Amino acid sequence: MTKSNMELSLEQREELLRTLKARFEKNMNRHKDLEWAKVQARLEANIEKLWSLNEMEVTGGEPDVVGHDNKTNEYIFYDCSVESPKGRRSICYDREALESRKKHKPENNAIDMATAMGIEILTEEQYRELQKLENFDLKTSSWVQTPANIRKLGGALFCDYRYDTVFVYHNGADSYYAARGFRGSLRV
Repeated sequence: MTKSNMELSLEQREELLRTLKARFEKNMNRHKDLEWAKVQARLEANIEKLWSLNEMEVTGGEPDVVGHDNKTNEYIFYDCSVESPKGRRSICYDREALESRKKHKPENNAIDMATAMGIEILTEEQYRELQKLENFDLKTSSWVQTPANIRKLGGALFCDYRYDTVFVYHNGADSYYAARGFRGSLRV
């Protein structure tokens, strides 16, 4: 992908900023004590990050601010769609898993998609933090970063929220389901 493919037009940037501002204002419970004007100033100073946020948006992630790192002055965005982002479902965990499938290969994998989007897949800890803000993945599930020792044995982890509890499960990394995608994070 060329650099020019990773830049938004002025109109696209303005539309994305309007969408992010409206979501920010509608969901203040996710970012108490933060001000949109400061978030927007940070975004405008880091316009290359807008491309990644737009990728999160167009794949159904509904990115929103969930925190601020006082040490780095970065705002933290997570996918806040009620269910796992629609444009990122039916994918296996990583390229190795994708290539190991002999039949019925999915179109993509979570790790490569996240990398191409310029975002990180949520860790289990980040997923649990997200669930403290409100309930997500009541009908779907999301791949999370998997420890190397589990991945080495062919497995991968995913999470969902059922019965007022975050559940962490395992599956073969090459598995994929219509109701499983991944949630990402981006620091700006």
